[in-house]
Amino acid sequence: MKHLKHVFAGATVAVALFSACASGEQQALTVSGLNPAKFDTLINEKPVKLYTLKNANGMEVCITNYGGRVVSLVVPDKDGKPTDVVLGFDNIAQYADTLNSPTDYGSSVGRYANRIKEAKFTLNDSTYQLRPNDGPNCLHGGGTTGWMNQVYDAEQIGDSILKLTIVAEDGENGFPGKVTAITTYTVKADNTLDITWEAETDKPTIINQTNHNYYNLNGDFTKPGYDMVLYVNADNFTPSDKLYIPTGEVKPVEGTPMDFRTPHAIGDSIKSQFDQIQNAGGYDHNWCLNTFKDGKGDDTQVCASLYSPKTGIFMEMYTNEPGVQVYSGNFQGVGNEPNIKHKGGVYPQHVSVCLESQKYPDSPNKKDWVQAILNPGEKYFSHAAYKFSVK
Repeated sequence: MKHLKHVFAGATVAVALFSACASGEQQALTVSGLNPAKFDTLINEKPVKLYTLKNANGMEVCITNYGGRVVSLVVPDKDGKPTDVVLGFDNIAQYADTLNSPTDYGSSVGRYANRIKEAKFTLNDSTYQLRPNDGPNCLHGGGTTGWMNQVYDAEQIGDSILKLTIVAEDGENGFPGKVTAITTYTVKADNTLDITWEAETDKPTIINQTNHNYYNLNGDFTKPGYDMVLYVNADNFTPSDKLYIPTGEVKPVEGTPMDFRTPHAIGDSIKSQFDQIQNAGGYDHNWCLNTFKDGKGDDTQVCASLYSPKTGIFMEMYTNEPGVQVYSGNFQGVGNEPNIKHKGGVYPQHVSVCLESQKYPDSPNKKDWVQAILNPGEKYFSHAAYKFSVK
């Protein structure tokens, strides 16, 4: 057995790679070409594996219980060819190496997705200082020490359902309350990846979970995805400052490059001189979904979609949440990224699009927005679904 240790931000993660993984011993490959042996490991003495979900219509989703991460997602293209449409790595070692290849690829983000300004918030007259990991701000629950880099307990139910459970202690990364959270991935017969998040707490806290798949429906991860056609069912968005923190305003998309109510290619506007796009180097913003009204989200209506003219793959998104973060891979292909070997090659800037269901970023500090508060005796429930077809 080969042992590795990764040290980051004062935390040590012990990774033990079983001999099959260490030697690269070949097991039967998944449709996406993954070798499950490369995910068979121990992290902090907890077993990690690759779980494969599938249906009878050519959809396969491979997930590791390390961070609840979707490692691959295969659907048929317009010619019936199995096509992997999410970015990531082909081994657990790189996912766990938060020093050299830190990433949120495919993760089930918690306890709080997106950013919280100055890594603090006030709840019931108590102010909580969180772990800052994005300049002065807290991003995705603490990033390398958040849930995306923890091992979930896994239970696979048949061929198509994976139930992942995590218990987060009171005070973890500064968040109050001991939280038990369950993420359930389901591959449905109609080629939908259905995701639910449920949670309970023993004291008042905040929770806002999401999935962080990076989609490239072209199936070619070596080229920017400028030709992918995006639709967002939203009349408004929340502008952000240069640190990606919402200003508190809600502005109309009308007359701006943020308007995707009529579907169009991302490349049409991603290099606009519009200040919001210049600040982010592309899209990294929250849209206020029209499918959320009177305090309730309608997850039977399409809130966003993505389409590849190259493969014909069409993805429709549904959620009960008020917002969706559209991120266009602005940090890919820059910094150390060109030196990292990914599944499918070296990733250039703007190779992918993330569609993250959420409460608006920094909502704990914006009291007029939909809040993410969870109290004892209540049950948190969030839902997102991604339906694939061809056209």
